[in-house]
Amino acid sequence: MAGQRLPVPRLEGVSQEHFLQHLYPQRKPVVLEGIDLGTCTSKWTVDYLSKIGGGREVKIHVAAVAQMDFISKNFVYRTLPFDKLVQRAAEEKHKEFFISEDEKYYLRSLGEDPRKDVADIRKQFPLLEGDIKFPKFFKEEQFFSSVFRISSPGLQLWTHYDVMDNFLIQVTGKKRVVLFSPRDAQYLYLSGTKSEVLNIDDPDLAKYPLFSKARRYECSLNAGDVLFIPALWFHNVISEEFGVGVNVFWKHLPSECYDKTDTYGNKDLTAASRAAQILDRALKTLAELPEEYRDFYARRMVLHIQDKAYSKNFE
Repeated sequence: MAGQRLPVPRLEGVSQEHFLQHLYPQRKPVVLEGIDLGTCTSKWTVDYLSKIGGGREVKIHVAAVAQMDFISKNFVYRTLPFDKLVQRAAEEKHKEFFISEDEKYYLRSLGEDPRKDVADIRKQFPLLEGDIKFPKFFKEEQFFSSVFRISSPGLQLWTHYDVMDNFLIQVTGKKRVVLFSPRDAQYLYLSGTKSEVLNIDDPDLAKYPLFSKARRYECSLNAGDVLFIPALWFHNVISEEFGVGVNVFWKHLPSECYDKTDTYGNKDLTAASRAAQILDRALKTLAELPEEYRDFYARRMVLHIQDKAYSKNFE
């Protein structure tokens, strides 16, 4: 089991001014209740979405198990008409299926050309634009993407982080979200932006002993709730019911800090990528030394990084 468990604060009726002055600078998750999201929370039923979305084909993840793993890729990509996806995702058992009658579906909407275009629900699903209002808690020029998500009940997404701030808008259904602080990255057994620990509720501590030190922040999202997820905060999401959500990502830093080829919002900042490349070269140089010397100078490097780069302003 993970270490300390902490609830994500829930606040109702938060104004733009209060969010920007008092909550945003803290760089911590918070659930916002009572935000005006438009009519989507009542209108976006299975029948309505099927009708509005029609036969537009969408690329989806299909998994035979509930816990999806992006590292081992325990799912397949398939294509379905949008109306068929919505209908199947709302089912517990399927008469039509790709793998098995209890397979799980997950849609993460894409841009017209995913290699060049970001997802924006207002462009990919224009008939839904009038139903949803994004929280106006950031400047329009900071907007990056709005990602339409549909999940089967029981589906669990892998623990990962994004490099941009975002609002997870729970339009319909219910989700459980578990978050981990960026300061606990050392306990999460990272592979790129993702954690290798799939079962966060019953982890294999023989394989992942440090995971028990990670502080766990948890919340439940109901229809109409908005979760603020600051950049770099790890999050693991379980759809407790069939549901529809929209993630709105925006740039917290100047645009030049981000990778211009990033259409998903999950490529590390350009300066961080350069630093990682330099570190790789340094490690290759250290590998030329005998083990005793390599170990000694590697430890000195770690201490130097901690002294020069670690922040003393965070918990």
